[in-house]
Amino acid sequence: MSTPSKAKIIIPIILSFGLLLSGCKLTTKNEATANPSNTGTPAPAANTAPVNIELLGMSSNETDLNIVRDQLTKNGFNVKVNIQPDYGTFKAQQDAGNFDIALSSWTTVTGNPDYAVRSLFKTGGDYSILADAEIDKLIDQASTQTQEQFTETYKSFEQQLVFDKAYIAPLYSSLKAQAFNQDVLKKESVRLSKSRSLPWEELDFNDPAKRTKEPIILQSTQPSLTSLDPIKGNDGSINIINTNMYVRLLNLTDDDKLTPEGSLSHNFVIANGNSEYYFVLRDDIHFAQIKDKLAVDSGERVGAEDVIFSLNRAKNKNSVPNHRTFTLHEHIKNVELVTDPAVLESVKLSGSSDSVKSGLEKGLANKISSLVTDKAQANNKEGKYQVVKLTTTEPFPQVLNYLAHQSAGIVSKKKVESINTYDVAKYDVNKDISYGDQSTVTEGAKYSNALATSGPYILAYKNDYEAVFYKNPGYMPGTKYEPKVNSIKIRFIKDAESSLSALRSGEIHLFYGVSETKFDVVKAESKLSLQTIPSNAVSYLLFNTKNRDVAKSADLRKAVLYSINQDEFLAYYKNNKFKAVSTLSPLVKTGLELKADPAKAKEFLAKYNAAK
Repeated sequence: MSTPSKAKIIIPIILSFGLLLSGCKLTTKNEATANPSNTGTPAPAANTAPVNIELLGMSSNETDLNIVRDQLTKNGFNVKVNIQPDYGTFKAQQDAGNFDIALSSWTTVTGNPDYAVRSLFKTGGDYSILADAEIDKLIDQASTQTQEQFTETYKSFEQQLVFDKAYIAPLYSSLKAQAFNQDVLKKESVRLSKSRSLPWEELDFNDPAKRTKEPIILQSTQPSLTSLDPIKGNDGSINIINTNMYVRLLNLTDDDKLTPEGSLSHNFVIANGNSEYYFVLRDDIHFAQIKDKLAVDSGERVGAEDVIFSLNRAKNKNSVPNHRTFTLHEHIKNVELVTDPAVLESVKLSGSSDSVKSGLEKGLANKISSLVTDKAQANNKEGKYQVVKLTTTEPFPQVLNYLAHQSAGIVSKKKVESINTYDVAKYDVNKDISYGDQSTVTEGAKYSNALATSGPYILAYKNDYEAVFYKNPGYMPGTKYEPKVNSIKIRFIKDAESSLSALRSGEIHLFYGVSETKFDVVKAESKLSLQTIPSNAVSYLLFNTKNRDVAKSADLRKAVLYSINQDEFLAYYKNNKFKAVSTLSPLVKTGLELKADPAKAKEFLAKYNAAK
């Protein structure tokens, strides 16, 4: 992403048709060096038959799959390739264990290294298929360390993950790129951030008269939305949507620095000890709702009770069925409302003799004169505020980055509790309707839009062709954060090639996720503008660790690992990709490097064959 930016988001890849390719005949070390025995009888021949291996992926990554297939074939594998059309069918195959290796990707949409590893590789993680105590220990150790300390810990982690145990085989890290029609969109309004999803509230037309008359049209390849409940979705279908529908306590700048700009907080501070975090809340955001397929101000203010409710359910694995993001928030111990201003005076800032109160008041137009419990009574102009205190299970400054993630979006306590009345333990997908279920916003017999969104936009309805969003009329009105344009549309376009054609023809205004192989096409069109930035996205091969021979044999996994030649990927993408070792590579420079080694690959394959 998710965001995953596809906030990313883990985006593994599957393939629906199978190709069985004959690999090169493997000559093992034993064969090459065998001599007749003293009796004149030749040594038994080693098993030299090519090894069958199944590679899963999505059609959108067919080029990468072909490169991997060819590299493995050269080193003694028969590769069966299955290409699935979308993430949903891929995930179903992966969950069923119908693969040996899956082409996957991950984007660290929070800008912190813990996010790059915890969900993916820690035992019990949202997307983890590993259960390794040594890996767990290194992840937890690094999470409590400063940047100066954690580099060596993450180096040990990468050594174990990639080289010692070969749980993944890295391919490359990527640029983040988008192209837009600069004849239509105001260039200064279009942001490209290293981690954060595109902020819709800043988008604007060159012609201000269009703001109320026309939608800005974006695109997505995935018409099936995982969930509009921010804690139940963490993939490319939903991250950018939920990021723009739910406000958070914090945001990230374009270069991954934490900021309260455009968030629910005026300010935030860390207290002495690095386990307590304080946030002073804005009073100018209301939840939006849909009436007659149009957005209206619900009249309900977004306040501390909603923050506390949202973060408590975010950290609780059992708060909803199919909770996708709980490991991101497991370090939250408690979230509470501060009601006594004296507390803010008595607690000191981390590394300072100043009080929490003085830190929270920096830049406030009106100082904190009182704290209120009822969110409706907050009045920032009169100095009446709500302050939320978050306590972590241990010193854990990276918790702040997770509060900028879409899964920490603030939902309406009142609305969610009124809808999620089922018993989570007995949840029946065929009869129980959860808050954010996409069926409730899809045109047809089941349409019953009950969303209450705290962010700049709300989804009114969707179909197989498009999703239509309207400006939240209660989102920071009269400030620089108020959305510029009344309507946003997302057109569902099945592939990148068609999306680029739609941009060139004027059918869409912005294409988020332009391939490096198409940069020249964009640059050749005078009406188009290309934006690029090194991203936190990494593509890699993920091994099956539950069944199949690759789960049992590190030698087999290492034979795959050393067959991967990253230089061939870089050459194909005209050096617009970068070498990687793990999902940490864009964030932490460990000094480790994967080098293709056909001799090692064949040696490990021979060991695997000999042990069968």
